[in-house]
Amino acid sequence: NVDVLKLCTKRGNQIIAVFVKNSSASLTVLYSHGNAADIGQMFSIFSELSAHLGVNLMGYDYSGYGQSSGKASEQDTYADIEAAYRCLKETYGVEDESLILYGQSVGSGPTLELATLLPRLRAVILHSAILSGLRVMYPVKRSYWFDIFKNIDKVPLLNCPVLVIHGTADEVVDYSHGRQLWELCKEKYEPLWITGGNHCNLELYPDYLKHLTKFITAIQRLPVPQEKNDETDQQVTSAAQLRPSNDPKELSFRSTTDQSERSSRHSTSQREQSRASVDGKVKPRNSSDRRERSRRSLDIRPSKGRSSTDQGDKPRRSFDRLGEMVRSVGLCNVDCFKQTATAV
Repeated sequence: NVDVLKLCTKRGNQIIAVFVKNSSASLTVLYSHGNAADIGQMFSIFSELSAHLGVNLMGYDYSGYGQSSGKASEQDTYADIEAAYRCLKETYGVEDESLILYGQSVGSGPTLELATLLPRLRAVILHSAILSGLRVMYPVKRSYWFDIFKNIDKVPLLNCPVLVIHGTADEVVDYSHGRQLWELCKEKYEPLWITGGNHCNLELYPDYLKHLTKFITAIQRLPVPQEKNDETDQQVTSAAQLRPSNDPKELSFRSTTDQSERSSRHSTSQREQSRASVDGKVKPRNSSDRRERSRRSLDIRPSKGRSSTDQGDKPRRSFDRLGEMVRSVGLCNVDCFKQTATAV
């Protein structure tokens, strides 16, 4: 009941995937594993989850992992999960309405990236997930351009139920990551906070499987997302791509422009009247002098702008160094920060 597959990604790599079948399954789980693992190590967990939860399950190795070709990077993981998703659709006929995405640790990155693209997705499971790559190392308050796996910005976009699982004693990805991701979800399912659980042993706790079974049962009872949602999405997309010239938004913009033009003309006429009422006094000359002084100050500003740009190079260099630190971690998860973690 297991298929071993070799899939081609849009970035030219070949990745290995396994599909564990369950004859009674109505749902399929697409599992993205953590950093210090491959599907050889995860296969026993895949088999147990498929049997106990009554689901089909596909797991895959990222580019550069196990027997997959290429090199691991953020964009490659996005291409990898897309190839696995395409295989489920084309080879096994899995529809979005029966698909659950499961992301463990760094696997939460590609999981949420794909989830934001599937409006009829059935559910998402986040297991020891990260807010972002940079936030694992530093408690930053905003997302920077060089950060990777910015899950904190993606999880609020989901419209499906989300289950968050995290250990309270996680020394790799702090428990606060799971708490904040759960708080940002639109459709929150009862989370599982495993007291004393760390980053790599949550599957050993009895509550783990019990809570997952409860979640899968609840998802099966929910009504299946309707096809009309897809039609609506297509209509919205086509409307955004081909907006007619008489679009209300454009009309409102034009009316606003017209009003501003009228107001500017009206203010101009008022200025003309006030200028005529001055009867040749010195005040217009003073206003002209003021405009000249402001014009001279404008001429001086570009040089200041250049100097400020030069000064801005210094923080940019520091950002570049920080970006190199993030990129040097590879996938920036998490398990790889442990000195004892095995290299894959």
